[in-house]
Amino acid sequence: MLHEITFPSFNERDTVYGWIYVPAAKPIGIVQLIHGFGEHSRRYLHMIAAFVEAGYIVSADDHVGHGKTAIENDTWGDWGDKGFHTMMEDEHKLHDLTVEKYPNLPYFLYGHSMGSFIVRDYISKYGEELSGVTICGTMGIWPGLKDAKDYIESLVNAGKGKESDPEVPQKLMGWMYGRCSEGVTRGNEWICDDPEVQRDHAEDPFDAFTKACTNQSYLYFTQMMEYITGPEWAEKVPKDLPVYNIAGDQDPVGQYGTGVLQTANWLIDAGLKDVWTELYPGYRHEIHNYSDIKDEVEDGIINFMDENLPEESF
Repeated sequence: MLHEITFPSFNERDTVYGWIYVPAAKPIGIVQLIHGFGEHSRRYLHMIAAFVEAGYIVSADDHVGHGKTAIENDTWGDWGDKGFHTMMEDEHKLHDLTVEKYPNLPYFLYGHSMGSFIVRDYISKYGEELSGVTICGTMGIWPGLKDAKDYIESLVNAGKGKESDPEVPQKLMGWMYGRCSEGVTRGNEWICDDPEVQRDHAEDPFDAFTKACTNQSYLYFTQMMEYITGPEWAEKVPKDLPVYNIAGDQDPVGQYGTGVLQTANWLIDAGLKDVWTELYPGYRHEIHNYSDIKDEVEDGIINFMDENLPEESF
């Protein structure tokens, strides 16, 4: 069963488009899938199908400025004017709508890349509502974040918030190509070294990665990164929340493993009792899109969720 739903965004401007995928069996739990920067939730259909087959309801939406939400609102790359918590609050609204339809089930989050940053924002405020979270392709301390933020802030303060400065992506993310030995042609080589995944990503009409993002939206992105970085963030996360932290060890976003472990250590040092980190050797950012390991990645997430189901769920 599939529900297509809409709801008003926290930004008080857009209508967010989402979907709830329901197995043809008694569900054992719910997992909310939160996609990354410049993409959309249907890029995860293989994963969604695996979760549904395992007995989980899957809820997912396209963020403001992304995918079908951007197309229907004509707001590509524009997150609105309500600040960096916008996407997180939209995800919480989706949580509430899903629970309203399917109450009394264990609830998990899965977030990839920027989706993992949104999850980290979410659990610092609403973590008590959850049975566990998976963060995939996450980041520790963002390289050069302050300099990039200062530059973007100067543009916004100059009244150019709704414009798109072509220098910003390079200043903020240019370092991600450091280990792309095949060279940079499409501009997305860092996500995966499979040229077919790169092609699919680049040619996807629902993918906003190749479309300009506003300076103000980039500023919100840097502010979100500041908020979820360091021990102060980790202290806000419930101590009994299980966290499954996964990435490729050649993922530049995770700083080739060091940033992934940094995030894990912030959580462990803050007193979280169940933080499990797994690095996949030799793989870049989108470990869920490598044909040779995506089943293994999905099985790992499902096993994590199964292990954290309350006993009364069985």
